[in-house]
Amino acid sequence: MNARITSVALCAVLGGVGVSRVVGQAPLAADLVLLNGKIWTGNDRQPEAEALAALGSRIVAVGPTAQVRALAGAGTRVIDLQGRRVVPGFNDAHVHFFDGGAGLASVQLRDAQTPAEFRDRIGAFARALPRGRWVLKGNWDHENWQPAALPTRQLIDAVTPDHPVFINRLDGHMGLANSLALKLAGITRDTVEPLGGAIVRDAQGEPTGVLKDAAMNLVYRVIPDSSADELTAAITAAMRYAAENGVTSVQDMSASPGVLAVYQALLRGGELTVRVSGHQPLSQWERLSRAGIQAGFGGDKLKIGGVKGFADGSLGSTTAWFFEPYLDNARTSGLPSSDMLKEAEMRARVIAADQAGLHLAIHAIGDQANQKVLDCYAAAAEANGPRDRRFRIEHAQHLRAEEIKRFASQHVIASMQPYHVIDDGRWAEKRIGPERAKGTYAFRALLDAGAVLAFGSDWFVAPMEPLRGIYAAVTRRTLDGKHPHGWVPEQKITVAEAVRAFTYGSAYASFDEKAKGTIEVGKLADLAVLSADIFQIDPVEIEQAKVVLTVFDGQVIYQRD
Repeated sequence: MNARITSVALCAVLGGVGVSRVVGQAPLAADLVLLNGKIWTGNDRQPEAEALAALGSRIVAVGPTAQVRALAGAGTRVIDLQGRRVVPGFNDAHVHFFDGGAGLASVQLRDAQTPAEFRDRIGAFARALPRGRWVLKGNWDHENWQPAALPTRQLIDAVTPDHPVFINRLDGHMGLANSLALKLAGITRDTVEPLGGAIVRDAQGEPTGVLKDAAMNLVYRVIPDSSADELTAAITAAMRYAAENGVTSVQDMSASPGVLAVYQALLRGGELTVRVSGHQPLSQWERLSRAGIQAGFGGDKLKIGGVKGFADGSLGSTTAWFFEPYLDNARTSGLPSSDMLKEAEMRARVIAADQAGLHLAIHAIGDQANQKVLDCYAAAAEANGPRDRRFRIEHAQHLRAEEIKRFASQHVIASMQPYHVIDDGRWAEKRIGPERAKGTYAFRALLDAGAVLAFGSDWFVAPMEPLRGIYAAVTRRTLDGKHPHGWVPEQKITVAEAVRAFTYGSAYASFDEKAKGTIEVGKLADLAVLSADIFQIDPVEIEQAKVVLTVFDGQVIYQRD
């Protein structure tokens, strides 16, 4: 540990007034002081410390308890950490924040173990709603069932006669509609499947109620928009959940104009308790460009300028796009997205959005989808010349060896969600087999190749709980307990590497590494205090660790009882 307090001249803007202080040259009363801890800074020049101090929103001292204690004044909040571990505030690089918050208030289907339990939960939830109200979200997973057969509208029609239902699978790439919802959407046996989508049909050709990817839009277009109050309630619930899990920054991949308006209202009211980097659809890049918006537009609490596209669907919905067919459905190798079906148009769109200075992030799960996105990014870089772009591939889930090398050589960030490893690992090999699985969630191989990892959760799809994500990346122990030594164990990474991906890596992925991602003087005072030292305990115990204190913008916003 450094024997002195690390300090620099810091000009902090507090209440609109510039205040310049130099630690050690003038008395300084910090607003917050944390003492007697084990601080993992993420800063190679000072990896560990005992204490830190914050003034306003910024860290002003990191060092030994004996010296940092001197910065406490009469009005300083002083917290004795009693040896607890501190890490930078977690930065979730991939969330759907409104959808996750709305899901907290909807029917909970993720852990329904049988079709009957699935049906009964939906029925009970619908009975508590006014007649005609839609039943949405749900996050069901038919892989929990034996056998793992897709649900049908007939399963739920009897318990939802007065409520249209459209509930999504937990990956968001497949949904189940009841008969009333199909009627409102005008979906019949004669409905033509849209490009990039699938309408699942029974042996007689009738829709079963399951819609995949682009076909889901046939129902989405008839669902009433959420009101401003509903948006605010959902985002407020999401912020509480984030604070409980030490998440101080999120990168929202579904930041619609309505959601952005709520973020702005919360920011104006001083109620925004998470830093947001919002992404708009790639298909609407011109709207941002016409307004003169480029990557990083905004401030340290709310910024936009990112655009997100899609190359394919998901493994669980058999719409992830592979070179080879699925083992459990040899008739398909997945579905390219509706945009990627016309590759020349997709490439032109990527080049144009990049030329406009926007930050590109594209969803790709199957190996062919990843290759196609890397090709688009290479074309954009060649067409538009050198620049610090930080292209991202969201999920980067199934990779061949040649694509792993390209992430590093093309400087493409792998924005990945490690919880999916221990979830999908229960059943993935029945779809793609053990050979393709070797390049699944290839954290170790990507790091060894020199690529940057940015970790997130994909919430609502998976829990927005970074400690569980760290556990997943380090142990790769599947949820069913069948891989105690890890599924594809050669792709495990260390605790420090996983924490770095959830902090510095995610900050780097949004061009924010100079302001956050490590605990250093001058950076934002966003921190998480943990119940256990995850760097010292057996990695299998990390799953049980909790966040006991969350600091955002220099203020304690959550403290576990």
